[in-house]
Amino acid sequence: MGETSTKPYLIRALHEWCTDNGYTPYITVQVDEHTMVPLAHVRDGQITLNVGTLATNRLVLGNEFIEFQARFSGVTENVYVPVGAVSAIYARETGAGMGFEVQPYEPPEAGAQGATANTAAPEGPDADADAAPGGDDGDDDEPKRPRLTIVK
Repeated sequence: MGETSTKPYLIRALHEWCTDNGYTPYITVQVDEHTMVPLAHVRDGQITLNVGTLATNRLVLGNEFIEFQARFSGVTENVYVPVGAVSAIYARETGAGMGFEVQPYEPPEAGAQGATANTAAPEGPDADADAAPGGDDGDDDEPKRPRLTIVK
């Protein structure tokens, strides 16, 4: 198994630094077919998202994905972003932060450590048919994009 990227750790550290200092953490994301964001807010293939604790619900800053719920124009949306698509995290008030190289999407390896909690529902009625028999690890091999659902 290869060495894990430092990028998700730096994102979490800068998010914590922003929060501890009373700043609002923002991320800039390169949008592609693997990101789930409100497309109406995408400009020039990018979106800037407020990932502060007051602006998000169920925020997970995982090693592979950043996921949360947020309101856009008064409508609650699920946001799902591969960490590799994040090009920057910074404090809105000061601009202090860090830029990153955008990496092409690579599906997580089967049994990879540090993957986010499985909060996504499988896609479509035949998603279970593609899962490996005899265990819960079958969905880790699935390269399909997960779909989040709101449970009330």
